[in-house]
Amino acid sequence: MSGDEGPVQAAARGLTAREAAERLERDGPNALPRRPPTPLWRRVADQLRDPLIVVLLVAAVLTLFTGDYTDMAVILLVVVANTAVGVWQEVRADQAITALSELTAPAARVVRDGRQREVPGDEVVVGDLVVLGEGDIVPADGVLVEAAGLLVDESSLTGESVPVDKRASADPEDEQADEARIASGTVVSKGRGRALVTATGEESSAGRIAALLGRESGLTPLQKRLAGIGRLLAVLAVVLCAVVLVLGVVRGQPLELMVVTAISLVVAAVPESLPAVVTLALALGARRMAARNALIRKLPAVETLGSVTVLATDKTGTLTEGRMVARHAWTPGGAEVELTGAGYSPEGEALLDGGAIGPEDRPEVTGLLTAAALCNDARLAAPDGERADWAALGDPTEAALLVAAARLGLDDDRLQEEYPRTAELPFDSERKRMTTVHRRPGGRYLVVCKGAPEVLLDAEFLADDTGVVERAAAKADEYARSGFRVLAVAEAERDDEAHGDRLERGLRLLGLVAILDPPREAAARTIGACRDAGIRPVLITGDHPGTARAIAAELGIAQEADQVVDCRGPRPENLHEITVFARANPQHKLDIIEALSGSGEIVAMTGDGVNDGPALRRSDIGVAMGERGTEVARQAADLVLADDELGTVVAAVEEGRRVYSNIRRFLVYGLSGGVAEIAVMLLGPLVGLALPLLPAQILWINLLTHGLPGVALGGEPAEETAMRRPPRPPEQSILGAGLWQRIVRIAIVLTAVTLGVAVWAEHTGRPWQTMAFFALGTLQLGAALGSRARPRSLANPMLLAAVAGALLLQLAGVYLPPLQELLGTEPLALTDLLIVGALSVLGYAAVRLDRIIHPGPAARQARERERAPRP
Repeated sequence: MSGDEGPVQAAARGLTAREAAERLERDGPNALPRRPPTPLWRRVADQLRDPLIVVLLVAAVLTLFTGDYTDMAVILLVVVANTAVGVWQEVRADQAITALSELTAPAARVVRDGRQREVPGDEVVVGDLVVLGEGDIVPADGVLVEAAGLLVDESSLTGESVPVDKRASADPEDEQADEARIASGTVVSKGRGRALVTATGEESSAGRIAALLGRESGLTPLQKRLAGIGRLLAVLAVVLCAVVLVLGVVRGQPLELMVVTAISLVVAAVPESLPAVVTLALALGARRMAARNALIRKLPAVETLGSVTVLATDKTGTLTEGRMVARHAWTPGGAEVELTGAGYSPEGEALLDGGAIGPEDRPEVTGLLTAAALCNDARLAAPDGERADWAALGDPTEAALLVAAARLGLDDDRLQEEYPRTAELPFDSERKRMTTVHRRPGGRYLVVCKGAPEVLLDAEFLADDTGVVERAAAKADEYARSGFRVLAVAEAERDDEAHGDRLERGLRLLGLVAILDPPREAAARTIGACRDAGIRPVLITGDHPGTARAIAAELGIAQEADQVVDCRGPRPENLHEITVFARANPQHKLDIIEALSGSGEIVAMTGDGVNDGPALRRSDIGVAMGERGTEVARQAADLVLADDELGTVVAAVEEGRRVYSNIRRFLVYGLSGGVAEIAVMLLGPLVGLALPLLPAQILWINLLTHGLPGVALGGEPAEETAMRRPPRPPEQSILGAGLWQRIVRIAIVLTAVTLGVAVWAEHTGRPWQTMAFFALGTLQLGAALGSRARPRSLANPMLLAAVAGALLLQLAGVYLPPLQELLGTEPLALTDLLIVGALSVLGYAAVRLDRIIHPGPAARQARERERAPRP
């Protein structure tokens, strides 16, 4: 630092890239301390606490006391296999969440080598000069060296809900300047500023707090319901198996044999693979969503997505490209300029009456776009090694104004040099305007104000005559009805720097700029897909009602005649029935979401700004934009869209429905097999079969059918009609919508075929017990194939491989001498094997026919929707 240079001037230069690299190497990344990984023993213990697994462990202990070590070994094998799968899936989920944290890590704007650049938040170092704007998360502790109307929300650290006013310090090394100090993790509510970083990572305020915290994740609502079902099934299984034990003893069977048989039936009846299936389904759901650019931040979102009934979406960046483009500039003198070009590239022209014009041709147009570029906090970033296209640093609307000025031929850097800013009143959502003061070359001051026409076109601010204001208001309304966002720009010259109320009085209107955010190409298809899936789209935007109506009609969200609610007007009573809301502020958005939720809807809300945070957190599923969204929105959301495409939400909903369907699919398969096994043991003695199956045979069937085939059902793809069905009612039981009746019907078929084979074999002198054992196992494997979501495809090859492997092991249990001795089986003649194999097709047929004859309410509604004529 030179002798004439103060600390603020020195700090304003920022670091060089070399200095930043050295400090990053010395101090480490600007990252919060991570919670230590869960030890393996804790993961195992959590798996063993599941009610279904507890039943198996009790059964293992009972077999130990009876001296049946073989059956005990089989039970323990089931427990070990299930626990291993569950732990493996937990580890995979933790890895996915860690990767997600890295993908959604905040970025920061810093000054390096005298220029602004964006860097990952973990690369911010002590001594960096950080540039802050509205909506930014403060990346590290620091001291402000520049501030303009800066308010910071410190509630994440202090619990204080009111934002705190911050001011720059004359000496960034003064640790007593509380008003100048900012803390990592806090949020810029209003204004802008620059701060010199003083602490990063674990040494920052957020780092010190994070080191003291550890958050355990609880069970999801679905897992809690499944645990309740598990307890109920365990009780029912124990009661029924006690009945089998008593009946066997009454009929003269040895007590010890019947005790082991009852224990084996308990094991068979309990769907012990259910925890593994749920874990696999959720993990695969999160993985598939990530592959489709939907990053799950909160795991309950995976299951909740399947029941979404309303998709509340903002407009900018969600339904539209999020790259604002100025298309028209209008002046009170009647000049209307068309601006050509795409995106944020300065390439393009300003056309007046079809001919290109430059800065010298129409002074009134030049004055309008000069003022729009001066009253502006955005910057344009040229393509570089990391970026293929021009990008906006700052607000996209302000960037569009810079691009408009550039397409007229104005140089922004030169304008900022020629008219240096001396004061400002920042834009906020309540004022809906921004005012800046600039020193003119001659020493006088230029006051520039830009804002919403409905605010600025008022005698309170403008000194123009009534005719000018009325023409401007009519033109603004015309633009708004065509879907444009309109900004009015006014200016005034002063002899000195005006302050307070004087600053924005007596302005002269320069004109209007009409800015378009083009609809995304896929937006209309996405809205159509939502409607096909029974999801009602709702548009909530801060734009003018005319703009909201135009975009809603164009994309199919609403018809031209539908009511559009202006949130600044009287609140309608039927808030939950409205489809389009305009001029919505953060409180309005929150009220709308609460009204929708209060009417029984399951609401997914999309957003990208700080003002969307409360509504995102209040909605059932908060969906944040990953590319252009603020960190506040991402932190409040359950789901982050890495590609900012609304269609990704529809893909995520499909995955949510797939997860829920697969869990129900396994319950049908697993419980129908368990019920059949108990029914065979209960009814067998009534048809002359004293002990239809031995304990080891029951456990073997259970291991093969509930093992890999059962778990593999969790990976089934979504059914072809999944997105043509209405959402499931949120209060619906997981065994509801005809599921338990389906279980009973399939179990009856499996039981009847098994007992029929056994009775026929017993009467014809064949090894009837072995044939019953083989039939019951293959029937269940046939049911597994029949349970596939898309039976005529090669989707989910894991299930096909699991069924094939289980069938080979079932054959091994009949023909391999060591297993014959273990299971008490006899080899079957080829004819008998083929007969039983042919009959096992009935397991497949039972499931498929049941789905055709009793399709269930959701499937029936899907078919009706397909047959209904399209509007």
